[in-house]
Amino acid sequence: MNQEPLSLSLRDGVQLRGSLWYPNGPGPWPALLMRQPYGHRLASSLVYAHPAWYARQGYLVLVQDVRGQGDSEGIFRGFAQEAADGADSLAFLRSHPLCNGRVGSYGFSYQGLTQLLCAEPSLAADCLAPAMTGLDERLHWACEGNTHRWGLSLAWGLQLAAQHCQRQGDRQGWIAIRRSLVGGAFPYEGLELLRSHDPENFVLAWLERDPSSGEGWQRHELAPELLRRPLLLLQGWSDPYLSGGLDLWQRSRQAGGQPLLRLSPWAHLGWDRRVGSQDLGPAASGRVDEEQLSFFDLHLRDREPAPAMVPSLGFDLLAQHWRERCPLNGSGQRWGLESNGLAASRSDEGLLRADGGGAGRLHWVHDPWRPVPGRGGHLGLDAGPVERGDLDGRADVVCFSTPPLGESLELWGQPLLELQASADCPGFDLCAALSVLRRQGAEVLQLSTGVSSQRGDHCQQQRWRQVRLQPLLASLAPGDSLRLSLAAAAWPQIRVNPGDGSLGRGPAGPDHRQICIELQLEGAQLSLQPMLEAAGTRPD
Repeated sequence: MNQEPLSLSLRDGVQLRGSLWYPNGPGPWPALLMRQPYGHRLASSLVYAHPAWYARQGYLVLVQDVRGQGDSEGIFRGFAQEAADGADSLAFLRSHPLCNGRVGSYGFSYQGLTQLLCAEPSLAADCLAPAMTGLDERLHWACEGNTHRWGLSLAWGLQLAAQHCQRQGDRQGWIAIRRSLVGGAFPYEGLELLRSHDPENFVLAWLERDPSSGEGWQRHELAPELLRRPLLLLQGWSDPYLSGGLDLWQRSRQAGGQPLLRLSPWAHLGWDRRVGSQDLGPAASGRVDEEQLSFFDLHLRDREPAPAMVPSLGFDLLAQHWRERCPLNGSGQRWGLESNGLAASRSDEGLLRADGGGAGRLHWVHDPWRPVPGRGGHLGLDAGPVERGDLDGRADVVCFSTPPLGESLELWGQPLLELQASADCPGFDLCAALSVLRRQGAEVLQLSTGVSSQRGDHCQQQRWRQVRLQPLLASLAPGDSLRLSLAAAAWPQIRVNPGDGSLGRGPAGPDHRQICIELQLEGAQLSLQPMLEAAGTRPD
C-alpha cells in the first residue's frame, strides 16, 4: 500500500489538497472519493476503516479537503460551493493515470452530501454510498417541528468555527470555543461565539433564519440521472438526518433507481454495538466497511457481492436482530389517550388505550426556570435509547401508558401524535417521547422522540396539533408496556419557548413566561404512520 499528497486545480485556480492511497503493484485501479471539511488526514476514521484498508482491497482512494478547509485554498462557504468543486474533482480523478476511469464515493453527513452535489451529473460517481445525509437544509439538517435543532447545530457550527480560527491564527478564539464545548456552556453562549469568531459561518445563518418557513432555505435538487445510479444508503434510528436518508431513498426509487437501504441502530457517531445507554449486543456491531466493499466490488469491479445484497435491512431495537426487507409502510396501529387529569402529577395515571378510545382533560405548567431536559433520542449529543424514568417522574411531564402486554407487540413506522391543545399565552412547545416500560416500570427505556413548536395567537385556542416522532422498529415482549410522555421543553435539544409568540433563541431568560397548557383528550390518538412520512416531503 502506498500514500502520497495530491493537489488539484479547480476551474477558478483554487488548489484543493488531500491524500491519495493506492495498492502495491501495477495499476490502474477503480477509485473511491471522499470530500470532507474536517481535515483529510482524519478521513472519517471515527466510523469507517482507514483509506489504507480500502487501498489494500485494490482501490485507489482520494480523501480531499473541501475548499477553504484543511490544507485546501479558498474560502469555505458550506454546501453552496460543493457542486462545482465536486464535478472538477471527479473529472480529475477519472483522468488520473492510476485510475481506470471507474469511480465510487463514500462518506457520511457533510461527506454524504458532497457526493450528491455535482454540477455536471454525467461526471457523478458510478456508484455512491452517502450515509446519514439529506437534501433539504431546513427539514433534513437544521430544524425539527418548526424549531431549530439547537444543541446539535450549535455544536457543529462551533466545530467549524474552531477550524476557521485555526486557519486565521486566532488562538484565543479557538480556545474559547473549545472551552465552551468541553465545559458544556455552548448552548448558552455558542451563538455569540459564532457571531464573534466566525460571522460568515453557514450554520450561524441557519440559526438566524425562521425555522417555520421555507423562505431563504436551500433545498438541493438532483438530476434523475444521478438518482438512478447505484446507491447504498446507511441510516440510523438515532441519527438526526434519518428523514433526509428516507427522502433520498424515495426520490431514487421514483426516478427508477434501485437503492439499498440500511436502517441501523446507530446514532450519528460511533457505529458499534452500544447506542446511548443500551448495549445492543453483538448483532448490532457494524459491518459497514465490508458491505461497502461488496457494493463497490459489484459496481466497479463487476464482482458478485458476498453475501448477496438485499434491498433493505432494518435493526429491531429491542429484539436486537436485523430484519431483511424492513417494511416502510407503517403498521396502522392506533392508541387513544385517557386521563382523569392526574397524568402529569402521577406517571402511572394516564392510559394508552389500544381500542383507540380515550377521554379527559388535563393541565400542566411549564416553568422556564427549570425546563424539562432533552435526553437521548435523535436530537441529543447523547443520542440513542436512554433511561428516562426520572424525567417521567416530574410533575411537568405528562405520561400515558398501556397495561402490561399479554403478547408481543411489533412497532414499525413513524409515530404520530394528534391531539387538541392550547396554552394561556401565544407560544408553547410539545416535546414527545415514546418508551418501553420493563419490569413493571422499573426501567423506562426511551426509543423515539419528536417536537412541535407552536407560535402565534392560535396557541390560545383549542386546536388540533401534531407531533411527528422519529421512525423506529422495535418489538415489545409480553409484560412490557408502551408509554407516551409529553413535556413543554427539551433543553438544550431545542431552544426554550419564550411563550410570547416570538421565535426565541437559546436558553430561558428573564422575559420567558411560565406557560399553562391544556389538553383535551377526546379523539386524541397516537398512531404509527408510514416511515416515508418522515422524509420531509411536506412541512411540519
